[in-house]
Amino acid sequence: MTALAVLDLVKSFDEPGRRREVLRGASLTVGPGELVALVGRSGSGKSTLLNLIAGIDRPSSGRISIGDVDVSALGERDRSIFRRRHIGFVFQFFNLIPTLTVEENVRLPLELGPAAASADRARARELLGAVGLGDRPGAFPDQLSGGEQQRVAIARALVHRPALLLADEPTGALDSETGSRVLRLLIELGRSGRTTTLLVTHSDEVARAADRTLIVEDGVVRPRASPEGAL
Repeated sequence: MTALAVLDLVKSFDEPGRRREVLRGASLTVGPGELVALVGRSGSGKSTLLNLIAGIDRPSSGRISIGDVDVSALGERDRSIFRRRHIGFVFQFFNLIPTLTVEENVRLPLELGPAAASADRARARELLGAVGLGDRPGAFPDQLSGGEQQRVAIARALVHRPALLLADEPTGALDSETGSRVLRLLIELGRSGRTTTLLVTHSDEVARAADRTLIVEDGVVRPRASPEGAL
């Protein structure tokens, strides 16, 4: 069984005087509950690939399937609905809403869902406890450290029990010690919930913690046998 399948993905961008092809037939598969690290040099197309998988952008050609759904064939509205219900996304720079409390930020994906259930608050509080912020539900993002904000972002990404978790350099804006703690938490929570995870990183530590490591290079995706060497 495959949780995520990407087949022959091409993505081009029009620039002044030329057309730039970032992905040139990228393919990958990820199994249910698997944690896969995605590495590659800056500008290689890692974040572009994640945005395409999430349905934030559309490929020039190729196919993206999550479970039995061909996400690449959905229109913009249906992609947005599918993303809200089935995908969690952790960004490098947290992307918390400053006017909402910690708990309100975590509950946001549930509020955007079909209907807010009475268990939403309990689920949000459960995850805040799991990330070590059970005593801070009423705090605002600017009252938290960078590591605490990223922990809130992880709780938000997992609150609706997504089938697929996408993380784009989730420790890139943190110091190494804080980043390591956040990474361990992300992996622990993802695996305890049996969530399939695709994680973009430049960190060898992240790559070593993954079940597999893939490298984006020359517009395609290839296996990388060892986390040693330049990313």
